[in-house]
This record gives sequence, C-alpha cells and structure tokens, in this order.
Amino acid sequence: MLDRLSSSQEDLESEELREDSHASGCTRISECTDRQIVKVTGTLRTVTLRPRAGVPALEAELFDGTAPLDVVWLGRRSIVGIEPGRKLIASGRIAISHGRRVLFNPKYELRPLGKE
Repeated sequence: MLDRLSSSQEDLESEELREDSHASGCTRISECTDRQIVKVTGTLRTVTLRPRAGVPALEAELFDGTAPLDVVWLGRRSIVGIEPGRKLIASGRIAISHGRRVLFNPKYELRPLGKE
C-alpha cells in the first residue's frame, strides 16, 4: 500500500491499464512483434489528422501501460468516438515503421464510457 501512495498518478494509471489488458485477454503492446496478428486494448492518448502519401489518415496513439502503438485509419478524416482518453480494443496485423509499432486500418471496438 505504501508503494501505491508513493507512486505517481502516471504509474498508477499504467498499472491499471496493464491489469485491464491482462483481464481482457489481449496481447500487451510491448510483446507485439512485426507482422503478428494481435488483439490489443488501451487508452487513446493522442488523435491527429496527418496525410500519408497524399491520402488523409487519422492517427491515434494507443497506450496499454507497457508501450505505445500507433493506430492509423487510412482515408479517414475523423471517426465518431475516436478521441483522446477513450478506451478501445483493436485487432489486426502489427507493422514496424520507423522503429514504432503501427496497426493500419484495424478492426476496433470502443469500450463503454461507463467502464472508464
């Protein structure tokens, strides 16, 4: 208990996300390897619109308490419910781009707001 009191808010949130990932049966992002088909869960930290090769792309950073994952929807300018702070489950094939894990056009499920 003393450890929890002396931990920062960020550490506590990361621990909660790791526990949620384990409880939901998802793969931890830090354990994902190139070209692996995965199902991950976490919280969206950032959401930005960034064109890729002249095509609009909605990019979000998903964090599960172990590592970040870039989630990219090509050809989309916005998606209802995709916003910072929202929890979701995403699945698809991991790619490594510029040293970062990326999930392009994933299947996704928004987590209910009441469970956050």
